[in-house]
Amino acid sequence: MSTAEAPAPAAAAGDSKVVPEGFEVRTEGKVSILQRANDVFFNPAQVINRDMSLSVLKYFIAQRETEIESGEARKRFQKAANAGAAGAGAKPAQPGEGVRVLEGLAASGLRAIRYATELEGVWEVVANDLDPSVVESMKRNIAFNGGVAAEKVTTSVGDARLACLQNSYLFDAVDLDPYGSPSKLLDSAVQAVNEGGLLLITATDMAVLCGNHGEACYAKYASYPLHKPYCHEMALRILLASIEQHAARYKRYIVPVLSLSIDFYIRVFVRVYTSAAEVKNVATRLGYVWQSTGCDSFYWQAVGRRTTKGGNSVKYQPGYGPAVSEKCPETGSNFTMGGPFWSQPLHDQEWVAGLLEQIRADKANLPAFDKLHSILTAVSEELPDAPLYFNLHDVCKTLRTTPPRSEVLRSALVNAGYRVSGSHANPLGVKTDAPWSVVWDIMRCWVQQHPVKKPAPGSAAESILAKEPELKADLSRAAQAVSKARQKGVARFLPNPEANWGPKPRHGRPAKQQKHQHGPQQEEQAEQAEQMAEQQAEQRAGDDAAAADGAAADGVAAEQAEAAAEPMQQDGEADGGASEAQA
Repeated sequence: MSTAEAPAPAAAAGDSKVVPEGFEVRTEGKVSILQRANDVFFNPAQVINRDMSLSVLKYFIAQRETEIESGEARKRFQKAANAGAAGAGAKPAQPGEGVRVLEGLAASGLRAIRYATELEGVWEVVANDLDPSVVESMKRNIAFNGGVAAEKVTTSVGDARLACLQNSYLFDAVDLDPYGSPSKLLDSAVQAVNEGGLLLITATDMAVLCGNHGEACYAKYASYPLHKPYCHEMALRILLASIEQHAARYKRYIVPVLSLSIDFYIRVFVRVYTSAAEVKNVATRLGYVWQSTGCDSFYWQAVGRRTTKGGNSVKYQPGYGPAVSEKCPETGSNFTMGGPFWSQPLHDQEWVAGLLEQIRADKANLPAFDKLHSILTAVSEELPDAPLYFNLHDVCKTLRTTPPRSEVLRSALVNAGYRVSGSHANPLGVKTDAPWSVVWDIMRCWVQQHPVKKPAPGSAAESILAKEPELKADLSRAAQAVSKARQKGVARFLPNPEANWGPKPRHGRPAKQQKHQHGPQQEEQAEQAEQMAEQQAEQRAGDDAAAADGAAADGVAAEQAEAAAEPMQQDGEADGGASEAQA
């Protein structure tokens, strides 16, 4: 590629592991790097990100080889060649040659070196960074590892956007993990990846994507977020919608294979294809959400729709609307609108199942195996066609009632004939295809069995509980409502190994020791804990008016204890402990 430099020379035998004065060695997987203070950005917490990326890329390589053997991928390679894949004279990897990977913001080069060292089927990894001093650090780390790293990792100095634009269709995988928002990189990234290739993209601007700064999110991603319990999933869907719309400008479209909300960031893995006909469906894959301002109810609608007439006549039209009445049917309150967001499945469940099997086989080589296994296990059980989720405790807070165990609510939904699952983005999240009228009827039946004090006049609780339930909820236990992972004792939500497990300062800035450094999800959990403490204090003070609140707090405590205890259930296949801490 035009911006690339020659691979860094391997250190002489016997010298490759000499540690220069002032540096410390950081080891992850089969790779070690040299680190000095914060002169080059490195975050141990991202071991989960790196391990997951390594696993997904490995699975992608295997899938790609299968497609080549079946003949499915050969037309793609020809299409890439015809499109002028290498404006600078380079050619994309051909069948049998292996994959070419671009890490656009490589920093220390740790991830790029791990790709080259730990994955078979990698032909070349281009490790790019804008800062020349950072690239020198990369070269030092490549030489420190020597061997395959020196042979396959090529360093590059320059803007990641130029590296993509000057090498369109060149890379089989493009990995972008910026410090903050990836929004400026998306347009060039969708042009750089080969036909059927893989985009791996991280966003750490969660305050923006989760609705704290909606105007900034709209400016960056052309979507308005809502700061609601489902904000972490909505952040994923906003990023996917943005990638899809950038790709559509070049007659390309995306297929997400895995989309994750982890701690303080989100990470998506999507494949990119070219088809002018398929791009016409973009609007049918996006949606808007309507959120009641008075209660937890939300509704969504597609931006566009596709109709077929006469067998072959396809027509594209705007989506039907309005999706809601002028006022919320439960509380009479107004609605706020968010989006557009990606409304299709977040994951390819065949990939998820394959990844779970693969990481079990690779357990010894994955420092963050336990966390990966728990995340993918939770993902494997999510409903694919139920965008967003609600938080059971928020629903109970609205009604000022003691929360039922999640199994009780899920059983009631199953007994009513609907599907239900959890969400990997929130231990208390509930995804279901049941309408909100059913959810509220179940809660009305619950309140009838667990009476609360008289709701305040004009409150949402008064409006909701004033209606008699049309559905007589069956709260008896339903086997289908219990997570298969839970039945087998497989942990789905593991705690982080350290208190200071979150974002770190940019390289060049002094690394400060922070006692509390959390992402949006941890902030919400802290908020819930504070609310619970306040409610318990009211109960201890003997305020009769707070009795229901105190009961609710007890329910919250029981549920949180249950969620916290779940990771302690040992998985026979995941008994390695919190091994990610070794990074």
